[in-house]
Amino acid sequence: MNDAVAKALQHTETTRVVEVGRGVLVNSGRIINELLIDEAKPGLLVADERTWKAAGAAVYESLRAVGAKLEEPMIFPGTPTLYAAYEHAEEIRERLRDCGALGVAIGSGTLNDLVKLASGELNQPYAVVGTAASMDGYTGFGAPMTRDGLKITMPCPAPRMVVFDLDVAAAAPAPMAASGYGDLSAKIPAGADWILADVVGVDPIDPLAWELVQGGVKEALSRPDELAAGVPEAYAGLCNGLVLSGLAMQVARGTRPASGAEHYFSHLWELDHLGAELDPPLSHGFKVAIGTLAMTAFYERFLARDVAALDLDAVVAAWPSWDEVADDIRQTMSGPLIDKGLNETREKYVDADGLRERLGRLVNAWPQTKQRLEAQLVPAKQLQSMLVAAGAPS
Repeated sequence: MNDAVAKALQHTETTRVVEVGRGVLVNSGRIINELLIDEAKPGLLVADERTWKAAGAAVYESLRAVGAKLEEPMIFPGTPTLYAAYEHAEEIRERLRDCGALGVAIGSGTLNDLVKLASGELNQPYAVVGTAASMDGYTGFGAPMTRDGLKITMPCPAPRMVVFDLDVAAAAPAPMAASGYGDLSAKIPAGADWILADVVGVDPIDPLAWELVQGGVKEALSRPDELAAGVPEAYAGLCNGLVLSGLAMQVARGTRPASGAEHYFSHLWELDHLGAELDPPLSHGFKVAIGTLAMTAFYERFLARDVAALDLDAVVAAWPSWDEVADDIRQTMSGPLIDKGLNETREKYVDADGLRERLGRLVNAWPQTKQRLEAQLVPAKQLQSMLVAAGAPS
């Protein structure tokens, strides 16, 4: 087990075991049987036709070999691509309830989220066997889900255990690893956002959560060509980086360690169902990659300014009131998005006095803060080249 993963697991409330490596699928049955399945409840594998072929059949046979109690697997069609819609989570939840089973998700983002939510609503643990290094949600809590036409994150616990075979990940379609690369690249500007939030007194940095994500992220992003070529050894850094992001969220009890403003690009596009009509749908990681580039370019402009000479009176005088912000949201958004936009923005809105206080702290600490930001960030052109090499949009 990766040392950082082992350290993280000492501080997580939900996830107890993470197995990442080449050939770990062979032992998946023993691990899942020991840590999840018991005499009272059998296991129910949930997959689609593609993920069943990639890993599900092997996991099923591995479980049978150790005498695990199993229900007949629940296998969704491979095409069209399964969508993270709440009705699918309900379907899985009712199957788990009817047979009194514990869920084992075989797949990546969508299948993991569906089984995670279904299990959470039954207040029971689940396991996930990853099939693609496509996003950082394997070890995270919460499940992004479309319900009543809106994409929202529904609360539910993280998995009890994760099995992630690098050979399986390397054999997945290339765009899936490129998507994961995009999601992991987001940790660069997200870290810069956290530095600013720490300096202005909004969100102090949690040293452990910071180290789990930022300690190895640049190294994990350093082999985009080999990832695109499907070299299994190159997947170790990417897979561990994605796993650590989710574990860091458990440690910090929030999403701050793994996401910042770059994720809001993706969230807004997902609320507008951008790319949802495609098969497979436009991935979260691809949308985040564009948000990451945008924020990296923003920081280059930001760092070129002399923030220490900022005219606080002028900035505060130009700051819009909440009523002005709310009116803008009502004019910009439509339908149920209006209420969502108002609620989320109101939670983060700061009035003029609060703005002055925050900016004053930033101005006073600017020389040191600028150095920290410069050490954290990667030039936008360099990041763009890395995304291209990995096969992600740029």
